Amino acid sequence: MATNKTPPALVHQSAAAGSRGTYAKGIAHSDLARLKRDIRNLALAQGFQQLGVADVDLRTSSERLQHWLASSYHGEMHYMQQHGEMRWRPELLVPGTIRALSVRMDYLPEPHSAMWQQLERHDAGYVSRYALGRDYHKLIRQRLQRLADSVAALIGPFGYRAFVDSGPVLEKPLAEKAGLGWIGKHTNLIHRKAGSWFFLGELLVDLPLPIDRIESSRCGTCSRCIPACPTGAIVAPYQLDARRCISYLTIELKGAVPIELRPLIGNRIYGCDDCQLVCPWNKFARISAEPAFQARHGLDSGNLLALFQWTEAEFLTRTEGSAIRRIGYERWQRNIAVALGNAPATHAIQDVLRSQLLHPNLMVREHVSWALRTQIEKSKLKVKL
Repeated sequence: MATNKTPPALVHQSAAAGSRGTYAKGIAHSDLARLKRDIRNLALAQGFQQLGVADVDLRTSSERLQHWLASSYHGEMHYMQQHGEMRWRPELLVPGTIRALSVRMDYLPEPHSAMWQQLERHDAGYVSRYALGRDYHKLIRQRLQRLADSVAALIGPFGYRAFVDSGPVLEKPLAEKAGLGWIGKHTNLIHRKAGSWFFLGELLVDLPLPIDRIESSRCGTCSRCIPACPTGAIVAPYQLDARRCISYLTIELKGAVPIELRPLIGNRIYGCDDCQLVCPWNKFARISAEPAFQARHGLDSGNLLALFQWTEAEFLTRTEGSAIRRIGYERWQRNIAVALGNAPATHAIQDVLRSQLLHPNLMVREHVSWALRTQIEKSKLKVKL
Protein backbone atom coordinates (compact mmCIF):
# COMPACT_ATOMS: atom_id res chain seq x y z
CA MET A 1 0.00 0.00 0.00
CA ALA A 2 1.36 3.42 -0.87
CA THR A 3 0.16 6.90 -0.03
CA ASN A 4 -1.68 8.37 -3.00
CA LYS A 5 -0.97 11.89 -4.13
CA THR A 6 -3.06 13.73 -6.67
CA PRO A 7 -1.05 14.67 -9.75
CA PRO A 8 -1.99 17.75 -11.78
CA ALA A 9 -4.98 16.86 -13.95
CA LEU A 10 -3.21 17.72 -17.18
CA VAL A 11 -2.65 15.73 -20.32
CA HIS A 12 1.08 15.46 -20.96
CA GLN A 13 2.48 15.74 -24.44
CA SER A 14 5.28 13.31 -25.16
CA ALA A 15 8.85 14.54 -25.27
CA ALA A 16 8.85 13.37 -28.86
CA ALA A 17 6.02 15.74 -29.76
CA GLY A 18 6.50 17.23 -33.19
CA SER A 19 7.81 14.07 -34.84
CA ARG A 20 5.47 12.32 -37.25
CA GLY A 21 6.88 8.82 -36.86
CA THR A 22 5.74 5.70 -38.72
CA TYR A 23 2.03 6.47 -38.35
CA ALA A 24 0.23 9.46 -39.76
CA LYS A 25 -0.86 12.11 -37.23
CA GLY A 26 -4.50 11.10 -37.61
CA ILE A 27 -4.46 7.34 -37.01
CA ALA A 28 -6.85 5.47 -39.27
CA HIS A 29 -9.14 2.94 -37.61
CA SER A 30 -7.52 0.13 -39.57
CA ASP A 31 -4.14 1.10 -38.12
CA LEU A 32 -5.22 0.99 -34.48
CA ALA A 33 -4.92 -2.79 -34.11
CA ARG A 34 -1.43 -2.68 -35.62
CA LEU A 35 -0.49 0.22 -33.34
CA LYS A 36 -1.67 -1.74 -30.33
CA ARG A 37 0.57 -4.67 -31.33
CA ASP A 38 3.49 -2.30 -31.76
CA ILE A 39 2.88 -0.73 -28.34
CA ARG A 40 2.72 -4.18 -26.76
CA ASN A 41 6.08 -5.08 -28.31
CA LEU A 42 7.56 -1.80 -27.09
CA ALA A 43 6.34 -2.62 -23.58
CA LEU A 44 8.01 -6.01 -23.68
CA ALA A 45 11.22 -4.33 -24.81
CA GLN A 46 11.06 -2.15 -21.66
CA GLY A 47 11.00 -5.21 -19.42
CA PHE A 48 7.26 -5.49 -18.80
CA GLN A 49 5.85 -8.99 -18.99
CA GLN A 50 2.45 -7.91 -20.33
CA LEU A 51 0.48 -4.92 -21.57
CA GLY A 52 -3.30 -4.75 -21.94
CA VAL A 53 -5.75 -2.07 -22.99
CA ALA A 54 -8.92 -1.18 -21.08
CA ASP A 55 -11.69 1.35 -21.39
CA VAL A 56 -12.18 3.59 -18.37
CA ASP A 57 -15.74 2.74 -17.34
CA LEU A 58 -15.29 1.78 -13.67
CA ARG A 59 -18.84 2.23 -12.39
CA THR A 60 -19.04 -1.32 -11.02
CA SER A 61 -15.72 -0.93 -9.22
CA SER A 62 -16.85 2.39 -7.76
CA GLU A 63 -19.78 0.66 -6.07
CA ARG A 64 -17.43 -1.87 -4.45
CA LEU A 65 -15.13 0.95 -3.34
CA GLN A 66 -18.01 2.88 -1.76
CA HIS A 67 -19.11 -0.23 0.16
CA TRP A 68 -15.52 -0.81 1.35
CA LEU A 69 -15.22 2.78 2.56
CA ALA A 70 -18.65 2.70 4.22
CA SER A 71 -17.49 -0.37 6.17
CA SER A 72 -14.45 1.64 7.40
CA TYR A 73 -12.17 -1.11 6.10
CA HIS A 74 -9.68 1.53 4.93
CA GLY A 75 -8.67 2.42 8.48
CA GLU A 76 -6.35 5.44 8.55
CA MET A 77 -5.89 5.50 4.77
CA HIS A 78 -7.99 8.65 4.53
CA TYR A 79 -6.68 9.39 1.05
CA MET A 80 -8.97 6.63 -0.21
CA GLN A 81 -11.92 8.92 0.58
CA GLN A 82 -10.46 11.89 -1.25
CA HIS A 83 -10.65 13.11 -4.87
CA GLY A 84 -14.33 12.23 -5.34
CA GLU A 85 -15.23 10.74 -8.70
CA MET A 86 -11.69 11.10 -10.03
CA ARG A 87 -10.82 7.74 -8.49
CA TRP A 88 -13.28 5.85 -10.69
CA ARG A 89 -13.51 8.35 -13.57
CA PRO A 90 -9.99 8.63 -15.04
CA GLU A 91 -11.25 11.05 -17.67
CA LEU A 92 -11.73 13.59 -14.84
CA LEU A 93 -8.28 12.94 -13.41
CA VAL A 94 -6.57 13.29 -16.80
CA PRO A 95 -8.84 15.12 -19.26
CA GLY A 96 -9.02 13.47 -22.64
CA THR A 97 -8.41 9.95 -21.31
CA ILE A 98 -10.32 7.23 -23.13
CA ARG A 99 -8.06 4.20 -22.57
CA ALA A 100 -5.75 2.78 -19.92
CA LEU A 101 -2.60 0.92 -20.94
CA SER A 102 -2.04 -1.42 -18.01
CA VAL A 103 1.29 -3.20 -17.56
CA ARG A 104 2.64 -5.81 -15.19
CA MET A 105 6.20 -6.55 -14.14
CA ASP A 106 7.08 -9.76 -12.28
CA TYR A 107 9.11 -9.38 -9.08
CA LEU A 108 9.31 -12.80 -7.38
CA PRO A 109 12.92 -12.89 -6.06
CA GLU A 110 13.13 -16.47 -4.74
CA PRO A 111 11.26 -19.81 -4.54
CA HIS A 112 8.32 -20.17 -2.17
CA SER A 113 10.28 -22.65 -0.07
CA ALA A 114 12.78 -19.93 0.90
CA MET A 115 9.96 -17.69 2.09
CA TRP A 116 8.38 -20.43 4.21
CA GLN A 117 11.78 -21.12 5.78
CA GLN A 118 12.17 -17.47 6.73
CA LEU A 119 8.69 -17.36 8.27
CA GLU A 120 9.53 -20.45 10.34
CA ARG A 121 12.76 -18.91 11.68
CA HIS A 122 11.73 -17.31 14.96
CA ASP A 123 15.02 -15.40 15.21
CA ALA A 124 14.55 -13.81 11.78
CA GLY A 125 12.42 -10.95 10.49
CA TYR A 126 10.23 -11.48 7.45
CA VAL A 127 10.01 -8.65 4.89
CA SER A 128 7.37 -8.82 2.17
CA ARG A 129 9.22 -9.90 -0.96
CA TYR A 130 8.12 -6.91 -3.02
CA ALA A 131 10.24 -4.68 -0.74
CA LEU A 132 13.53 -6.62 -0.69
CA GLY A 133 15.05 -4.77 -3.61
CA ARG A 134 14.77 -1.27 -5.01
CA ASP A 135 11.52 0.68 -4.80
CA TYR A 136 9.44 -0.38 -7.78
CA HIS A 137 7.61 2.96 -8.09
CA LYS A 138 10.53 4.86 -9.60
CA LEU A 139 11.72 1.97 -11.78
CA ILE A 140 8.33 1.29 -13.37
CA ARG A 141 7.56 4.99 -13.80
CA GLN A 142 10.83 5.42 -15.72
CA ARG A 143 9.97 2.43 -17.92
CA LEU A 144 6.50 3.85 -18.56
CA GLN A 145 8.01 7.18 -19.56
CA ARG A 146 10.34 5.44 -22.01
CA LEU A 147 7.37 3.51 -23.36
CA ALA A 148 5.43 6.75 -23.89
CA ASP A 149 8.41 8.30 -25.69
CA SER A 150 8.69 5.24 -27.93
CA VAL A 151 4.99 5.45 -28.80
CA ALA A 152 5.40 9.13 -29.65
CA ALA A 153 8.23 8.22 -32.00
CA LEU A 154 5.68 6.14 -33.89
CA ILE A 155 2.67 8.46 -33.93
CA GLY A 156 3.81 11.91 -32.88
CA PRO A 157 2.39 13.80 -29.87
CA PHE A 158 -0.39 12.22 -27.84
CA GLY A 159 -1.96 12.79 -24.43
CA TYR A 160 -0.93 10.55 -21.54
CA ARG A 161 -0.01 10.37 -17.87
CA ALA A 162 1.84 7.60 -16.04
CA PHE A 163 0.80 6.16 -12.69
CA VAL A 164 2.49 3.63 -10.42
CA ASP A 165 0.43 3.43 -7.23
CA SER A 166 0.91 7.18 -7.15
CA GLY A 167 -2.51 8.76 -7.66
CA PRO A 168 -6.24 8.16 -7.23
CA VAL A 169 -6.35 5.35 -9.78
CA LEU A 170 -8.11 1.99 -9.35
CA GLU A 171 -5.20 0.07 -10.79
CA LYS A 172 -6.42 -3.48 -10.11
CA PRO A 173 -9.86 -2.97 -11.70
CA LEU A 174 -8.18 -1.33 -14.71
CA ALA A 175 -5.70 -4.20 -14.99
CA GLU A 176 -8.56 -6.68 -14.74
CA LYS A 177 -10.43 -4.90 -17.53
CA ALA A 178 -7.23 -4.88 -19.59
CA GLY A 179 -7.06 -8.68 -19.45
CA LEU A 180 -4.05 -8.91 -17.10
CA GLY A 181 -5.89 -11.29 -14.79
CA TRP A 182 -8.75 -11.41 -12.32
CA ILE A 183 -9.07 -10.06 -8.80
CA GLY A 184 -8.88 -13.03 -6.46
CA LYS A 185 -10.63 -13.65 -3.16
CA HIS A 186 -7.65 -12.08 -1.36
CA THR A 187 -8.17 -8.92 -3.51
CA ASN A 188 -4.87 -9.32 -5.37
CA LEU A 189 -4.75 -9.64 -9.15
CA ILE A 190 -4.02 -13.16 -10.42
CA HIS A 191 -2.77 -14.17 -13.86
CA ARG A 192 -3.42 -17.78 -14.85
CA LYS A 193 0.11 -18.22 -16.23
CA ALA A 194 2.02 -15.97 -13.86
CA GLY A 195 0.30 -16.06 -10.48
CA SER A 196 0.21 -12.79 -8.51
CA TRP A 197 3.82 -11.84 -7.80
CA PHE A 198 3.88 -8.76 -10.01
CA PHE A 199 3.68 -4.96 -9.91
CA LEU A 200 1.20 -2.87 -11.90
CA GLY A 201 1.49 0.44 -13.70
CA GLU A 202 -0.68 2.47 -16.05
CA LEU A 203 -0.57 4.98 -18.85
CA LEU A 204 -3.85 6.89 -19.17
CA VAL A 205 -3.99 7.87 -22.83
CA ASP A 206 -6.19 9.61 -25.40
CA LEU A 207 -5.66 6.91 -28.04
CA PRO A 208 -8.79 4.97 -29.16
CA LEU A 209 -7.02 1.60 -29.15
CA PRO A 210 -8.97 -1.69 -29.29
CA ILE A 211 -9.66 -2.96 -25.77
CA ASP A 212 -8.68 -6.41 -24.50
CA ARG A 213 -11.00 -9.17 -23.36
CA ILE A 214 -11.62 -9.44 -19.63
CA GLU A 215 -10.26 -12.61 -18.02
CA SER A 216 -12.90 -14.68 -16.22
CA SER A 217 -12.32 -15.42 -12.54
CA ARG A 218 -10.72 -18.80 -11.98
CA CYS A 219 -10.74 -18.94 -8.19
CA GLY A 220 -13.69 -21.32 -8.30
CA THR A 221 -14.39 -22.97 -4.95
CA CYS A 222 -10.84 -22.45 -3.70
CA SER A 223 -10.60 -20.30 -0.58
CA ARG A 224 -7.13 -21.18 0.76
CA CYS A 225 -6.17 -17.53 1.12
CA ILE A 226 -8.95 -16.77 3.59
CA PRO A 227 -7.92 -19.05 6.50
CA ALA A 228 -4.24 -18.49 5.65
CA CYS A 229 -4.42 -14.81 6.65
CA PRO A 230 -2.73 -14.66 10.08
CA THR A 231 -5.02 -11.92 11.39
CA GLY A 232 -8.28 -12.82 9.64
CA ALA A 233 -8.19 -9.69 7.48
CA ILE A 234 -9.96 -11.38 4.56
CA VAL A 235 -13.38 -11.15 6.19
CA ALA A 236 -15.19 -12.68 3.19
CA PRO A 237 -14.30 -13.57 -0.39
CA TYR A 238 -13.12 -10.41 -2.17
CA GLN A 239 -13.42 -8.32 1.03
CA LEU A 240 -10.32 -7.16 2.91
CA ASP A 241 -10.51 -5.32 6.21
CA ALA A 242 -7.25 -3.38 5.97
CA ARG A 243 -7.38 -2.57 9.68
CA ARG A 244 -6.48 -6.20 10.39
CA CYS A 245 -4.08 -6.69 7.46
CA ILE A 246 -0.43 -7.08 8.47
CA SER A 247 0.67 -4.99 5.49
CA TYR A 248 -1.50 -2.15 6.81
CA LEU A 249 -0.42 -2.66 10.43
CA THR A 250 3.31 -2.65 9.65
CA ILE A 251 3.34 -0.06 6.85
CA GLU A 252 0.33 2.26 6.80
CA LEU A 253 -0.55 2.46 10.50
CA LYS A 254 1.28 5.35 12.12
CA GLY A 255 0.43 4.65 15.75
CA ALA A 256 0.32 1.66 18.05
CA VAL A 257 -0.44 -1.80 16.71
CA PRO A 258 -3.61 -3.10 18.47
CA ILE A 259 -2.50 -5.33 21.35
CA GLU A 260 -4.84 -8.17 20.38
CA LEU A 261 -3.28 -8.37 16.91
CA ARG A 262 0.38 -8.27 17.95
CA PRO A 263 0.75 -12.01 18.72
CA LEU A 264 -0.79 -12.83 15.31
CA ILE A 265 1.85 -10.87 13.39
CA GLY A 266 4.59 -13.35 14.23
CA ASN A 267 7.95 -12.33 12.75
CA ARG A 268 6.54 -10.26 9.87
CA ILE A 269 8.22 -6.88 10.24
CA TYR A 270 7.25 -5.28 6.91
CA GLY A 271 4.21 -6.49 5.02
CA CYS A 272 2.89 -10.02 4.59
CA ASP A 273 2.80 -12.53 1.74
CA ASP A 274 0.85 -15.43 3.27
CA CYS A 275 -2.23 -15.16 1.04
CA GLN A 276 -0.01 -15.30 -2.04
CA LEU A 277 2.12 -18.15 -0.70
CA VAL A 278 -0.89 -20.46 -0.41
CA CYS A 279 -2.53 -19.50 -3.72
CA PRO A 280 -2.42 -22.50 -6.12
CA TRP A 281 -2.04 -20.21 -9.13
CA ASN A 282 1.37 -19.10 -7.91
CA LYS A 283 2.82 -22.47 -8.86
CA PHE A 284 3.09 -20.85 -12.30
CA ALA A 285 4.98 -17.79 -11.03
CA ARG A 286 8.54 -17.44 -12.29
CA ILE A 287 11.57 -15.99 -10.56
CA SER A 288 12.11 -12.44 -11.79
CA ALA A 289 15.16 -11.73 -13.92
CA GLU A 290 15.07 -8.03 -12.97
CA PRO A 291 18.25 -7.28 -10.94
CA ALA A 292 16.59 -4.33 -9.17
CA PHE A 293 14.17 -6.66 -7.39
CA GLN A 294 16.83 -8.89 -5.83
CA ALA A 295 17.33 -8.69 -2.06
CA ARG A 296 19.76 -6.10 -0.71
CA HIS A 297 21.53 -5.80 2.66
CA GLY A 298 20.49 -9.32 3.67
CA LEU A 299 16.86 -8.31 4.22
CA ASP A 300 15.68 -11.67 2.90
CA SER A 301 17.25 -13.41 5.92
CA GLY A 302 17.79 -10.66 8.48
CA ASN A 303 18.25 -11.54 12.16
CA LEU A 304 15.74 -9.76 14.42
CA LEU A 305 18.25 -8.73 17.08
CA ALA A 306 20.67 -7.39 14.49
CA LEU A 307 17.92 -5.46 12.67
CA PHE A 308 16.58 -4.02 15.93
CA GLN A 309 20.01 -2.67 16.84
CA TRP A 310 20.43 -0.69 13.63
CA THR A 311 20.98 2.98 14.39
CA GLU A 312 18.83 5.48 12.53
CA ALA A 313 21.80 6.26 10.29
CA GLU A 314 22.19 2.58 9.46
CA PHE A 315 18.47 2.31 8.75
CA LEU A 316 18.60 5.24 6.34
CA THR A 317 21.71 3.90 4.60
CA ARG A 318 20.47 0.33 4.24
CA THR A 319 17.00 1.30 3.06
CA GLU A 320 18.16 3.92 0.57
CA GLY A 321 16.18 3.45 -2.64
CA SER A 322 13.90 0.96 -0.88
CA ALA A 323 10.15 1.06 -0.25
CA ILE A 324 10.91 0.29 3.40
CA ARG A 325 12.33 3.74 4.09
CA ARG A 326 8.89 5.36 3.80
CA ILE A 327 7.76 3.98 7.19
CA GLY A 328 10.64 5.69 9.01
CA TYR A 329 12.96 4.48 11.73
CA GLU A 330 10.47 4.51 14.62
CA ARG A 331 7.88 2.35 12.88
CA TRP A 332 10.67 0.00 11.80
CA GLN A 333 11.67 -0.42 15.44
CA ARG A 334 8.02 -0.73 16.51
CA ASN A 335 7.52 -3.60 14.07
CA ILE A 336 10.67 -5.43 15.15
CA ALA A 337 9.78 -5.01 18.83
CA VAL A 338 6.49 -6.84 18.15
CA ALA A 339 8.37 -9.64 16.39
CA LEU A 340 10.83 -9.91 19.29
CA GLY A 341 7.92 -10.23 21.68
CA ASN A 342 6.53 -13.05 19.57
CA ALA A 343 9.87 -14.91 19.43
CA PRO A 344 10.68 -17.77 21.83
CA ALA A 345 11.96 -16.46 25.16
CA THR A 346 15.72 -15.92 25.35
CA HIS A 347 17.98 -13.93 27.66
CA ALA A 348 19.56 -12.20 24.65
CA ILE A 349 16.22 -10.81 23.44
CA GLN A 350 15.21 -9.71 26.93
CA ASP A 351 18.52 -7.94 27.51
CA VAL A 352 18.21 -5.99 24.26
CA LEU A 353 14.61 -5.05 25.02
CA ARG A 354 15.58 -3.88 28.51
CA SER A 355 18.20 -1.63 26.96
CA GLN A 356 15.43 0.16 25.03
CA LEU A 357 12.90 0.59 27.84
CA LEU A 358 13.71 4.31 27.90
CA HIS A 359 13.56 4.73 24.14
CA PRO A 360 12.99 8.42 23.29
CA ASN A 361 9.97 7.62 21.12
CA LEU A 362 6.85 6.92 23.20
CA MET A 363 5.31 4.55 20.65
CA VAL A 364 8.46 2.44 20.36
CA ARG A 365 8.87 2.45 24.15
CA GLU A 366 5.34 1.07 24.65
CA HIS A 367 5.93 -1.75 22.13
CA VAL A 368 9.28 -2.59 23.72
CA SER A 369 7.60 -2.80 27.14
CA TRP A 370 4.90 -5.09 25.73
CA ALA A 371 7.51 -7.29 24.07
CA LEU A 372 9.57 -7.58 27.26
CA ARG A 373 6.49 -8.48 29.35
CA THR A 374 5.54 -11.10 26.78
CA GLN A 375 9.07 -12.54 26.84
CA ILE A 376 9.11 -12.70 30.64
CA GLU A 377 5.74 -14.46 30.73
CA LYS A 378 7.03 -17.05 28.30
CA SER A 379 10.12 -17.56 30.47
CA LYS A 380 7.94 -18.21 33.51
CA LEU A 381 5.85 -20.73 31.61
CA LYS A 382 9.01 -22.45 30.43
CA VAL A 383 10.25 -22.77 34.02
CA LYS A 384 6.92 -24.26 35.16
CA LEU A 385 6.99 -26.81 32.35
